[in-house]
Amino acid sequence: MKIGCPTEIKPQEFRVGMTPNAAKEAVGHGHEVLIQSGAGLGAGFDDAAYEAAGAKIVGTATEIFAQSDMVVKVKEPQAAERKMLREGQVLFTYLHLAPDPEQTKDLLASGATCIAYETVTDRAGGLPLLAPMSEVAGRLAPQVGAWTLQKANGGRGVLMGGVPGVGPARVIVIGGGVVGTHAAKIAAGMGADVTVLDRSLPRLRYLDDVFGGSFKTGYSSAGLLEELLPQADMVIGAVLIPGAAAPKLVRRDQFGMMKPGSVLVDVAIDQGGCFETSRATTHQDPIYEVDGIMHYCVANMPGAVARTSTLALGNATMPFMLALADKGWKQACADDAHLLNGLNVHAGQLTYAAVGEALGIATVDPKSLI
Repeated sequence: MKIGCPTEIKPQEFRVGMTPNAAKEAVGHGHEVLIQSGAGLGAGFDDAAYEAAGAKIVGTATEIFAQSDMVVKVKEPQAAERKMLREGQVLFTYLHLAPDPEQTKDLLASGATCIAYETVTDRAGGLPLLAPMSEVAGRLAPQVGAWTLQKANGGRGVLMGGVPGVGPARVIVIGGGVVGTHAAKIAAGMGADVTVLDRSLPRLRYLDDVFGGSFKTGYSSAGLLEELLPQADMVIGAVLIPGAAAPKLVRRDQFGMMKPGSVLVDVAIDQGGCFETSRATTHQDPIYEVDGIMHYCVANMPGAVARTSTLALGNATMPFMLALADKGWKQACADDAHLLNGLNVHAGQLTYAAVGEALGIATVDPKSLI
Protein backbone atom coordinates (compact mmCIF):
# COMPACT_ATOMS: atom_id res chain seq x y z
CA MET A 1 0.00 0.00 0.00
CA LYS A 2 1.12 3.58 -0.62
CA ILE A 3 0.84 5.49 2.67
CA GLY A 4 1.04 9.27 2.49
CA CYS A 5 1.64 11.82 5.25
CA PRO A 6 1.15 15.51 4.37
CA THR A 7 2.31 18.56 6.29
CA GLU A 8 -0.40 19.76 8.69
CA ILE A 9 -1.88 23.08 7.56
CA LYS A 10 -4.19 23.94 10.45
CA PRO A 11 -2.89 27.16 12.06
CA GLN A 12 -0.16 26.57 14.64
CA GLU A 13 -0.29 22.78 14.21
CA PHE A 14 3.26 21.45 14.50
CA ARG A 15 2.59 17.73 14.93
CA VAL A 16 3.01 15.20 12.13
CA GLY A 17 0.97 12.07 11.40
CA MET A 18 3.91 9.66 11.10
CA THR A 19 7.22 9.51 12.95
CA PRO A 20 10.33 8.19 11.19
CA ASN A 21 10.00 5.04 13.32
CA ALA A 22 6.43 4.51 12.08
CA ALA A 23 7.62 5.03 8.51
CA LYS A 24 10.38 2.46 9.03
CA GLU A 25 7.88 -0.09 10.38
CA ALA A 26 5.59 0.44 7.40
CA VAL A 27 8.46 0.10 4.92
CA GLY A 28 9.54 -3.05 6.76
CA HIS A 29 6.04 -4.44 6.17
CA GLY A 30 6.51 -3.92 2.42
CA HIS A 31 4.63 -0.66 2.00
CA GLU A 32 5.69 2.55 0.27
CA VAL A 33 5.68 5.66 2.47
CA LEU A 34 5.41 9.17 1.04
CA ILE A 35 6.20 12.11 3.32
CA GLN A 36 5.67 15.73 2.30
CA SER A 37 8.89 17.67 2.50
CA GLY A 38 9.14 19.47 5.85
CA ALA A 39 6.14 17.64 7.36
CA GLY A 40 8.08 16.61 10.47
CA LEU A 41 10.08 19.78 11.12
CA GLY A 42 7.65 21.16 13.71
CA ALA A 43 8.12 18.01 15.77
CA GLY A 44 11.90 17.93 15.27
CA PHE A 45 12.08 15.33 12.46
CA ASP A 46 13.86 16.44 9.29
CA ASP A 47 13.47 14.94 5.82
CA ALA A 48 16.75 13.05 6.20
CA ALA A 49 15.34 11.10 9.17
CA TYR A 50 12.43 9.90 7.02
CA GLU A 51 14.70 9.06 4.09
CA ALA A 52 16.91 7.04 6.44
CA ALA A 53 13.76 5.15 7.45
CA GLY A 54 13.09 4.26 3.82
CA ALA A 55 10.38 6.84 3.08
CA LYS A 56 10.19 8.88 -0.11
CA ILE A 57 10.06 12.69 0.21
CA VAL A 58 7.63 14.48 -2.11
CA GLY A 59 7.19 18.19 -2.58
CA THR A 60 3.49 18.92 -2.22
CA ALA A 61 0.31 17.80 -0.49
CA THR A 62 -1.27 17.45 -3.94
CA GLU A 63 1.21 14.67 -4.73
CA ILE A 64 0.57 12.99 -1.39
CA PHE A 65 -3.21 12.89 -1.88
CA ALA A 66 -2.96 11.96 -5.58
CA GLN A 67 -0.59 9.02 -5.07
CA SER A 68 -1.58 7.56 -1.69
CA ASP A 69 -3.95 4.70 -0.99
CA MET A 70 -4.09 5.81 2.66
CA VAL A 71 -3.48 9.29 4.05
CA VAL A 72 -2.32 9.48 7.68
CA LYS A 73 -2.68 12.85 9.43
CA VAL A 74 -3.12 14.41 12.85
CA LYS A 75 -5.87 17.03 12.56
CA GLU A 76 -9.08 16.87 10.58
CA PRO A 77 -8.58 17.66 6.87
CA GLN A 78 -8.99 21.33 6.11
CA ALA A 79 -11.23 22.48 3.24
CA ALA A 80 -8.39 22.47 0.69
CA GLU A 81 -7.37 18.97 1.74
CA ARG A 82 -10.91 17.62 1.62
CA LYS A 83 -11.11 18.58 -2.06
CA MET A 84 -8.17 16.26 -2.75
CA LEU A 85 -9.72 13.16 -1.18
CA ARG A 86 -11.12 10.62 -3.58
CA GLU A 87 -13.34 7.56 -3.70
CA GLY A 88 -11.65 4.42 -2.41
CA GLN A 89 -8.97 6.32 -0.49
CA VAL A 90 -8.55 5.75 3.26
CA LEU A 91 -8.13 8.72 5.61
CA PHE A 92 -6.81 7.91 9.09
CA THR A 93 -6.75 10.92 11.43
CA TYR A 94 -8.66 12.84 14.11
CA LEU A 95 -12.01 13.99 12.67
CA HIS A 96 -14.27 15.33 15.48
CA LEU A 97 -17.26 15.46 13.12
CA ALA A 98 -20.11 16.08 15.57
CA PRO A 99 -19.64 19.87 15.79
CA ASP A 100 -18.45 20.20 12.16
CA PRO A 101 -21.22 19.84 9.55
CA GLU A 102 -19.10 21.35 6.74
CA GLN A 103 -16.33 18.79 7.14
CA THR A 104 -18.87 15.98 7.41
CA LYS A 105 -20.58 17.09 4.20
CA ASP A 106 -17.27 17.25 2.33
CA LEU A 107 -16.09 13.85 3.56
CA LEU A 108 -19.38 12.26 2.53
CA ALA A 109 -19.09 13.88 -0.91
CA SER A 110 -15.49 12.66 -1.34
CA GLY A 111 -16.42 8.98 -1.34
CA ALA A 112 -13.40 8.25 0.85
CA THR A 113 -13.26 5.85 3.80
CA CYS A 114 -12.57 7.95 6.91
CA ILE A 115 -11.45 6.37 10.17
CA ALA A 116 -11.32 8.66 13.21
CA TYR A 117 -8.67 8.24 15.88
CA GLU A 118 -11.02 9.56 18.54
CA THR A 119 -13.64 6.80 18.20
CA VAL A 120 -11.36 3.74 18.01
CA THR A 121 -11.91 1.75 21.22
CA ASP A 122 -10.13 -0.90 23.28
CA ARG A 123 -11.13 -3.89 25.40
CA ALA A 124 -11.29 -1.81 28.56
CA GLY A 125 -13.82 0.56 27.00
CA GLY A 126 -11.19 3.27 26.55
CA LEU A 127 -10.17 5.35 23.56
CA PRO A 128 -6.54 4.36 22.95
CA LEU A 129 -5.82 6.85 20.15
CA LEU A 130 -7.40 9.75 22.00
CA ALA A 131 -5.81 8.87 25.35
CA PRO A 132 -2.24 10.05 24.64
CA MET A 133 -3.43 13.44 23.42
CA SER A 134 -5.88 13.62 26.33
CA GLU A 135 -2.96 13.02 28.67
CA VAL A 136 -0.98 15.82 27.01
CA ALA A 137 -3.93 18.23 26.93
CA GLY A 138 -4.81 17.43 30.54
CA ARG A 139 -1.28 18.15 31.71
CA LEU A 140 -1.16 21.35 29.66
CA ALA A 141 -4.52 22.68 30.86
CA PRO A 142 -3.38 23.94 34.32
CA GLN A 143 -0.18 25.28 32.76
CA VAL A 144 -2.01 27.41 30.16
CA GLY A 145 -4.70 28.25 32.72
CA ALA A 146 -2.05 29.54 35.13
CA TRP A 147 -0.64 31.70 32.34
CA THR A 148 -4.13 33.04 31.52
CA LEU A 149 -4.66 33.82 35.23
CA GLN A 150 -1.77 36.29 35.13
CA LYS A 151 -3.01 39.88 35.30
CA ALA A 152 -1.15 40.90 32.13
CA ASN A 153 -3.20 38.31 30.23
CA GLY A 154 -6.55 39.47 31.63
CA GLY A 155 -6.73 37.07 34.55
CA ARG A 156 -7.28 37.67 38.26
CA GLY A 157 -3.57 37.84 39.03
CA VAL A 158 -3.64 34.72 41.22
CA LEU A 159 -0.67 32.37 41.64
CA MET A 160 -1.62 28.70 41.43
CA GLY A 161 0.19 27.63 44.58
CA GLY A 162 -0.09 30.87 46.53
CA VAL A 163 2.72 31.73 48.95
CA PRO A 164 3.06 31.41 52.74
CA GLY A 165 0.25 33.47 54.23
CA VAL A 166 -1.69 33.67 50.92
CA GLY A 167 -3.99 30.87 49.80
CA PRO A 168 -3.65 29.00 46.49
CA ALA A 169 -5.84 29.23 43.41
CA ARG A 170 -9.04 27.21 43.53
CA VAL A 171 -9.48 24.95 40.51
CA ILE A 172 -12.55 22.96 39.46
CA VAL A 173 -12.02 20.14 36.97
CA ILE A 174 -15.27 18.98 35.34
CA GLY A 175 -14.79 15.38 34.25
CA GLY A 176 -12.65 12.73 35.92
CA GLY A 177 -11.50 10.80 32.85
CA VAL A 178 -8.07 10.86 31.26
CA VAL A 179 -7.98 14.64 30.68
CA GLY A 180 -9.45 15.48 34.06
CA THR A 181 -7.19 13.14 36.00
CA HIS A 182 -4.04 14.50 34.41
CA ALA A 183 -5.24 18.09 34.77
CA ALA A 184 -5.99 17.56 38.46
CA LYS A 185 -2.61 15.89 39.08
CA ILE A 186 -0.70 18.81 37.54
CA ALA A 187 -2.87 21.52 39.13
CA ALA A 188 -2.46 19.88 42.53
CA GLY A 189 1.25 19.52 41.87
CA MET A 190 1.39 23.28 41.24
CA GLY A 191 -0.07 23.74 44.71
CA ALA A 192 -3.64 24.63 43.77
CA ASP A 193 -6.76 23.67 45.73
CA VAL A 194 -8.38 21.23 43.28
CA THR A 195 -11.83 19.62 43.12
CA VAL A 196 -12.69 17.06 40.42
CA LEU A 197 -16.35 16.53 39.48
CA ASP A 198 -17.64 13.40 37.76
CA ARG A 199 -20.88 11.42 37.49
CA SER A 200 -19.35 7.96 37.76
CA LEU A 201 -19.20 6.79 41.37
CA PRO A 202 -16.69 4.03 40.52
CA ARG A 203 -14.47 6.68 38.92
CA LEU A 204 -14.80 8.97 41.93
CA ARG A 205 -13.88 6.07 44.22
CA TYR A 206 -10.83 5.34 42.08
CA LEU A 207 -9.72 8.98 42.14
CA ASP A 208 -10.25 9.19 45.88
CA ASP A 209 -8.34 5.96 46.52
CA VAL A 210 -5.39 6.89 44.32
CA PHE A 211 -5.24 10.67 44.72
CA GLY A 212 -7.25 11.33 47.88
CA GLY A 213 -4.42 13.28 49.46
CA SER A 214 -3.84 15.46 46.39
CA PHE A 215 -7.30 16.71 45.42
CA LYS A 216 -10.97 16.51 46.37
CA THR A 217 -13.78 14.89 44.43
CA GLY A 218 -17.48 15.65 44.04
CA TYR A 219 -20.47 14.11 42.31
CA SER A 220 -21.13 16.37 39.34
CA SER A 221 -24.49 18.11 39.41
CA ALA A 222 -25.83 21.53 38.42
CA GLY A 223 -26.36 22.36 42.09
CA LEU A 224 -22.84 21.49 43.23
CA LEU A 225 -21.31 23.33 40.28
CA GLU A 226 -23.28 26.47 41.21
CA GLU A 227 -21.93 26.17 44.75
CA LEU A 228 -18.35 25.91 43.53
CA LEU A 229 -18.31 28.44 40.67
CA PRO A 230 -18.23 31.55 42.92
CA GLN A 231 -15.12 30.19 44.66
CA ALA A 232 -13.25 29.15 41.52
CA ASP A 233 -10.27 30.91 40.00
CA MET A 234 -10.09 28.36 37.19
CA VAL A 235 -12.52 25.85 35.68
CA ILE A 236 -11.14 23.15 33.40
CA GLY A 237 -13.71 21.52 31.12
CA ALA A 238 -12.68 17.89 30.56
CA VAL A 239 -15.95 16.20 29.58
CA LEU A 240 -16.08 13.72 26.69
CA ILE A 241 -18.96 11.80 25.17
CA PRO A 242 -17.20 9.68 22.52
CA GLY A 243 -17.88 11.00 19.04
CA ALA A 244 -20.70 13.28 20.20
CA ALA A 245 -20.97 17.01 20.86
CA ALA A 246 -19.88 18.02 24.36
CA PRO A 247 -22.66 19.09 26.78
CA LYS A 248 -22.76 22.78 27.78
CA LEU A 249 -22.09 22.73 31.51
CA VAL A 250 -21.37 26.37 32.37
CA ARG A 251 -23.81 28.97 31.03
CA ARG A 252 -23.16 32.61 30.30
CA ASP A 253 -25.81 33.69 32.82
CA GLN A 254 -23.68 32.03 35.53
CA PHE A 255 -20.70 34.30 34.87
CA GLY A 256 -22.19 36.91 37.19
CA MET A 257 -21.62 34.62 40.17
CA MET A 258 -17.96 34.05 39.22
CA LYS A 259 -14.95 36.17 40.15
CA PRO A 260 -13.95 38.71 37.46
CA GLY A 261 -10.82 37.52 35.72
CA SER A 262 -11.35 33.85 36.54
CA VAL A 263 -10.44 31.44 33.77
CA LEU A 264 -12.25 28.78 31.75
CA VAL A 265 -10.00 26.25 30.00
CA ASP A 266 -12.10 24.18 27.55
CA VAL A 267 -10.27 20.99 26.63
CA ALA A 268 -13.52 19.70 25.07
CA ILE A 269 -13.44 22.38 22.36
CA ASP A 270 -12.68 19.80 19.63
CA GLN A 271 -16.14 18.38 20.31
CA GLY A 272 -17.82 21.80 20.41
CA GLY A 273 -16.80 22.82 23.94
CA CYS A 274 -18.48 22.35 27.31
CA PHE A 275 -19.01 26.06 28.13
CA GLU A 276 -21.82 27.99 26.44
CA THR A 277 -19.49 30.79 25.32
CA SER A 278 -16.66 28.59 24.04
CA ARG A 279 -15.34 29.09 20.51
CA ALA A 280 -12.22 27.53 19.08
CA THR A 281 -9.02 29.59 19.22
CA THR A 282 -5.44 29.01 18.08
CA HIS A 283 -2.04 29.10 19.77
CA GLN A 284 -1.46 32.36 17.92
CA ASP A 285 -4.44 34.05 19.61
CA PRO A 286 -5.46 31.66 22.39
CA ILE A 287 -7.57 33.67 24.86
CA TYR A 288 -10.59 35.95 24.83
CA GLU A 289 -12.90 37.53 27.39
CA VAL A 290 -16.66 37.29 27.80
CA ASP A 291 -18.38 39.26 30.59
CA GLY A 292 -15.14 39.51 32.55
CA ILE A 293 -14.37 35.77 32.34
CA MET A 294 -11.24 34.68 30.45
CA HIS A 295 -11.52 31.77 28.01
CA TYR A 296 -8.71 29.52 26.75
CA CYS A 297 -10.18 27.33 23.99
CA VAL A 298 -7.31 26.24 21.74
CA ALA A 299 -8.55 23.38 19.58
CA ASN A 300 -5.18 21.64 19.22
CA MET A 301 -3.58 22.13 22.62
CA PRO A 302 -1.11 19.22 22.23
CA GLY A 303 0.32 20.98 19.17
CA ALA A 304 2.10 23.33 21.59
CA VAL A 305 4.37 20.46 22.64
CA ALA A 306 4.59 18.94 19.20
CA ARG A 307 7.50 16.58 19.73
CA THR A 308 6.11 14.94 22.87
CA SER A 309 2.65 14.77 21.27
CA THR A 310 3.85 13.33 17.97
CA LEU A 311 5.85 10.60 19.68
CA ALA A 312 2.96 9.73 22.02
CA LEU A 313 0.41 9.69 19.19
CA GLY A 314 2.72 7.68 16.91
CA ASN A 315 3.16 5.00 19.57
CA ALA A 316 -0.62 4.60 19.78
CA THR A 317 -1.57 4.80 16.09
CA MET A 318 1.22 2.66 14.61
CA PRO A 319 -0.34 -0.81 15.21
CA PHE A 320 -3.67 0.30 13.72
CA MET A 321 -1.98 2.01 10.76
CA LEU A 322 -0.01 -1.16 10.02
CA ALA A 323 -3.15 -3.32 10.27
CA LEU A 324 -4.97 -1.07 7.80
CA ALA A 325 -2.01 -1.16 5.41
CA ASP A 326 -1.31 -4.89 5.74
CA LYS A 327 -4.92 -6.08 5.42
CA GLY A 328 -6.84 -3.23 3.78
CA TRP A 329 -9.42 -1.29 5.77
CA LYS A 330 -12.25 -3.78 5.31
CA GLN A 331 -10.38 -6.87 6.53
CA ALA A 332 -8.63 -4.92 9.30
CA CYS A 333 -11.98 -3.68 10.60
CA ALA A 334 -13.55 -7.13 10.23
CA ASP A 335 -10.75 -8.58 12.35
CA ASP A 336 -10.87 -5.84 14.99
CA ALA A 337 -14.23 -4.54 16.23
CA HIS A 338 -12.41 -1.76 18.09
CA LEU A 339 -10.91 -0.43 14.85
CA LEU A 340 -14.34 -0.74 13.21
CA ASN A 341 -15.63 1.66 15.87
CA GLY A 342 -13.29 4.22 14.33
CA LEU A 343 -15.11 4.10 10.98
CA ASN A 344 -17.08 7.35 10.63
CA VAL A 345 -17.56 7.72 6.87
CA HIS A 346 -17.49 5.28 3.95
CA ALA A 347 -18.39 5.86 0.31
CA GLY A 348 -20.82 8.69 0.98
CA GLN A 349 -22.41 7.07 4.04
CA LEU A 350 -22.13 8.18 7.67
CA THR A 351 -21.37 5.22 9.92
CA TYR A 352 -21.10 6.71 13.44
CA ALA A 353 -24.43 7.04 15.24
CA ALA A 354 -23.44 9.81 17.68
CA VAL A 355 -22.33 12.04 14.79
CA GLY A 356 -25.56 11.34 12.95
CA GLU A 357 -27.59 12.29 16.02
CA ALA A 358 -25.61 15.51 16.49
CA LEU A 359 -25.96 16.58 12.85
CA GLY A 360 -29.35 15.11 11.95
CA ILE A 361 -27.91 12.78 9.29
CA ALA A 362 -29.03 9.20 8.76
CA THR A 363 -26.37 6.57 9.54
CA VAL A 364 -25.71 3.01 8.47
CA ASP A 365 -24.42 0.19 10.68
CA PRO A 366 -20.68 -0.11 9.98
CA LYS A 367 -20.94 -3.90 10.37
CA SER A 368 -23.07 -3.97 7.22
CA LEU A 369 -20.14 -2.60 5.22
CA ILE A 370 -17.66 -5.39 6.00
